[in-house]
Amino acid sequence: MKKLPYGISEYQELIEDGYYYVDKTKYLEKLENLAEKRIMFLRPRKFGKTLFTSVLENYYDVKKQDKFEELFGKTYIGKNPTKLKNSYYILRFNFSGINTKDEETTMKGFKENITASIQDFINNYKLNFYINPELSAEGLLNNLIIAFKDQKQGEKIYVIIDEYDHFANELLGFQTEHFKNLVSKNGQVRKWYEVLKRGTESVVDRIFITGVAPITLDSMTSGFNIIKDLTRDPRFNELMGFTKEELINLMEAQEIKKEEQEKLLPIMKENYDGYRFSLDAKEEKKLYNSNMCLYFLNSYISFEKIPEELIDINIASDYSKIGNMLRLCKNENRLDLIEKTVTGEGIATNLIRQFNPEKEFGETEMLSMLYYLGYLTIAGEDIGDPILKIPNQVIKDIYAEYFLKILREDTEFEKDVNYNEISREILKEGKIDKITELLGEYLRNLSNRDYQRFDEKYVKIVLYCIARSTKKFIVKSEFELGKRYSDILLIPKDINKNYYTIMIELKYLKKTEENKLKEKQEEARKQIEEYSQSEEIKPIRNLKKYTLVAVNDKIYVEEI
Repeated sequence: MKKLPYGISEYQELIEDGYYYVDKTKYLEKLENLAEKRIMFLRPRKFGKTLFTSVLENYYDVKKQDKFEELFGKTYIGKNPTKLKNSYYILRFNFSGINTKDEETTMKGFKENITASIQDFINNYKLNFYINPELSAEGLLNNLIIAFKDQKQGEKIYVIIDEYDHFANELLGFQTEHFKNLVSKNGQVRKWYEVLKRGTESVVDRIFITGVAPITLDSMTSGFNIIKDLTRDPRFNELMGFTKEELINLMEAQEIKKEEQEKLLPIMKENYDGYRFSLDAKEEKKLYNSNMCLYFLNSYISFEKIPEELIDINIASDYSKIGNMLRLCKNENRLDLIEKTVTGEGIATNLIRQFNPEKEFGETEMLSMLYYLGYLTIAGEDIGDPILKIPNQVIKDIYAEYFLKILREDTEFEKDVNYNEISREILKEGKIDKITELLGEYLRNLSNRDYQRFDEKYVKIVLYCIARSTKKFIVKSEFELGKRYSDILLIPKDINKNYYTIMIELKYLKKTEENKLKEKQEEARKQIEEYSQSEEIKPIRNLKKYTLVAVNDKIYVEEI
């Protein structure tokens, strides 16, 4: 049995140590057959970008000719080698991990990163080259290109850049001026890319750049306008991430039985699937986040049970940075769009291919950024424009947390919330006192701030986000499932225990309409009884039904 490659991003280590490899090598052939030699390919965090750059490195490195059969013999490309295999000197950069405290530390880290990569390059290929510490990052690269041309006449370099935008994204999120200085016309990062571009006139033959967002491209266009962006090219939609077929093959390689696969696949589909990066990619080619799947399977195999936390803490910390980017957008646009997306509403937009930080972020820029970061994905089209939606349940949980965080900031709501107490009361007693009490506190704080958004939909969003933030339930709402269902349905994630399921029918009245309370309660009663007779609800055991009527910021609850 091949070992599960969770946390492994170096291809040679993966193969030599007996890990299972989801074969993406057919894309080496596809890339090589393109007319373009300088490629940009973007994907969200933890989608297999670093591993693919390592595959590129091992396949094209002139020093690894004698290892070709060992490394690639069982893969597609091993059986169908291209003419350029093992024909390049590989110069690889990875710009993650740079200290972005301020402009000075960022530039220091950038230069140190460049220096370390150049040192590896001269060591690997025995070049006679002195790294002059007095030179700038662009000066070091320029001198290396000159030295290589003199010492390796007729040979070519393949430049691979991983996480090209990592430090830039960090800066842009909270130090916009520093970002502009680095990528502006006279900025050192831009100058470095200008040197790399000049290198393509002599010894740099191919370039592959990967990262998350095209945030620096517009700023560097005039200095580095040689890149072909394949991010939304349907031919490369499945280059990173797992298809359903690949995921099944992976589970079979782990000797997970068919009946177990049938239990695990729906959970992984609901939480990790749904990514589609090209409007022309087929619906059945939606992708699973590969790292999340590996985390899930590693935990399942190690402990012989489904993990309680469905998102890897390392991934969660990356996605939790959503706020840094969304601060770039006007506050009113930001909140409106978060409301729409958190309820599962699709939004049609024209996706931006290059961002210009000199311009103010509006709705289109914000939606495009959410797409690149993996918070939204292509779910359809409207007169040629992509319709964007949240891809899966894990990302919905992150939105819910962020939405409540915005409310807290807007209303200065400072109460510490014990979600375990809320969950325990619902799961073990079938009561909703604590969750409705918290909902009421949010509404009162909003009301005190003369909040203009109050309506039934908005109250429902707040309750929905509180419920999702407990992380103990599958939270379904009519926004997602149609009007056959109640407004809010809380289904325990652990279905093997005798926990309660909660159905809530919610109504809203303005303060001036309080005399209609009984009428609204009766309306809610009839609806919830009707919904509870549906074929989807009937089989649910331990079902508790409640009506909830909010009159401005007062809440009236009845158990049915």
